[in-house]
Amino acid sequence: MPVRRSRRGSSGGQSRVRSRTARAEVTFSVSHVERLLREGRYSQRLGASAPIFLAAVIQSLTAKVLELAGIEARNRGRRLITPDVVDMVVHNHPLLSAFFQSTIISQAVPGRY
Repeated sequence: MPVRRSRRGSSGGQSRVRSRTARAEVTFSVSHVERLLREGRYSQRLGASAPIFLAAVIQSLTAKVLELAGIEARNRGRRLITPDVVDMVVHNHPLLSAFFQSTIISQAVPGRY
C-alpha cells in the first residue's frame, strides 16, 4: 500500500521558519529594535513583546509623517519629499510637534549624483 503524505505546506509537513518581524507583520526589524533596547540598558528586564510593540509604534509614526509630508509636497507642486517639507509638517501638526519637540531635522542638501 502506498504511503499517503500530507499536502500541508510545501516541505512535506515541516514548518517554515519565519522571523519575528514577519510574524508581527511590521516593516521595522524586531531583532534590531530588541538589540538597541538591550544595548541601551533602559531597564534590567525586557519583555518578549516590548521590541515588537516598539517596532510597530516606530512604523506607525514613520508612516504618518511620510503620509503628511507627501501630501504637503504634492500641494507645493514638488515630486520629492525634502527635509524642509518634513520639518514643516512635523512642526505644524499639534501631536507630532509635541512629540518631536527636541528633535532637529537636518536641513543639509544631499549631493547630486
